[in-house]
Amino acid sequence: MTDPRLPHVVILGGGFAGLYAAKGLAHAPVCVTVVDRRNHHLFQPMLYQVASAALNPSDIASPIRSILRKQKNAEVLLAEASEVEVGNRKVRFSDGGCLQYDYLVVGTGARHSYFGHDEWEPLAPGLKSLEDALEIRRRVLLAFELAERERDPVRRHAYLTFVVVGGGPTGVETAGAVAEIRRYALRRDFRHIDPGEATVMLLEGGPRLLTSYPTELSDKAKRDLRRLGVEVRTETMVTEIQPGWVRAAGWTIPSQTVIWAAGNTASPLLKSLDAPLDRMGRAIVEPDCTIPGHPEVFVLGDAAAFAQPDGGTLPGICPVAIQMGQYTARTIASDLGGRPRRAFHYWDKGQLAVVGRGRAVADIWKLHFSGFLAWLTWIFVHIFFLIGFRNRVLVLIQWAWSYFTYGRGARIITEEMRPPPMPLTADCPPEEVAAVSR
Repeated sequence: MTDPRLPHVVILGGGFAGLYAAKGLAHAPVCVTVVDRRNHHLFQPMLYQVASAALNPSDIASPIRSILRKQKNAEVLLAEASEVEVGNRKVRFSDGGCLQYDYLVVGTGARHSYFGHDEWEPLAPGLKSLEDALEIRRRVLLAFELAERERDPVRRHAYLTFVVVGGGPTGVETAGAVAEIRRYALRRDFRHIDPGEATVMLLEGGPRLLTSYPTELSDKAKRDLRRLGVEVRTETMVTEIQPGWVRAAGWTIPSQTVIWAAGNTASPLLKSLDAPLDRMGRAIVEPDCTIPGHPEVFVLGDAAAFAQPDGGTLPGICPVAIQMGQYTARTIASDLGGRPRRAFHYWDKGQLAVVGRGRAVADIWKLHFSGFLAWLTWIFVHIFFLIGFRNRVLVLIQWAWSYFTYGRGARIITEEMRPPPMPLTADCPPEEVAAVSR
């Protein structure tokens, strides 16, 4: 129960921003309520490892209540915020409940954007939640199982063609992981198909992969993916997705498994803040991470459009969210202590993207490097940010086992088999499919 004598800080979202804000207020004279529609904190940078059967969901997720159980001034509510009444300082929930606040911290994250084609989502799931990762894992593994039974070569080819849309870090990491599954983990498990002959395609609408990285690292990632057998096609914009096929740059690609990694859109909850939004739906925030006219409302992480001196905005990555959460906790403590606020400054520690086993690219300060050293750096950084000692130990053991055995320990299909529709439809003529698939 909150103490009515103390300021009430309501935090929406148990991601990096919300969790670090809550932990930063552990010794402040406030009551903290963390609200999330899921009961766990998720380490999103490693979701693709769950989707590619390298890790189990519990390896990268921890219950929020367990994380905050020792923090006496914090409580956790399982609920979904549906609206914020900024004028009344009140949050309303989808189940009809509500909560008053003195300070509000909004860290509701983002979802994948289909750029006006929301009908593509059932056909090309994105990768933002454990549910997404498990669905992608199911589709990838099921595709090989169905190909094993399929006698028609055109349909078998569609089952064994995996298309990843988007050449950012998520797309690069996912394409590399799927390529490793078919090259190593499944190589000797089937009798009627050769998993190594499966096609993994990465489609990027822009001129290069990893556009936030230096050009030399982008080119290195592209070469590494091709060494893994990934077909990388840049300047290839996807224009249509239908059951069983994808159309991009005038080509029709027969595929039963499409993974979306091409864009993000912020939570629709931000619309109720009555604050200016950018084209991605993020709240445009002040230098102290608050919305205009409301210094008690902080918007952090993927939900915030924080302007940079070069005219851009801070990227939606976990180091930004962590630093924003820590800054917000210090700012609230400063308010209560009667000290003036300071503007938020992001300390850019660099960025990392893994391409495959022993392959990664690193952009750290003025250092640009790739290969095995970058991969070891990636492992160290990601293990460091994992919440909980148990998770760190389990992930290290899993990675060590996978590295030396080339195995994947989480290759389980838990749901009832739902075969995807056949690739040939009236809108996708057989002659066009054959021409593309050759």
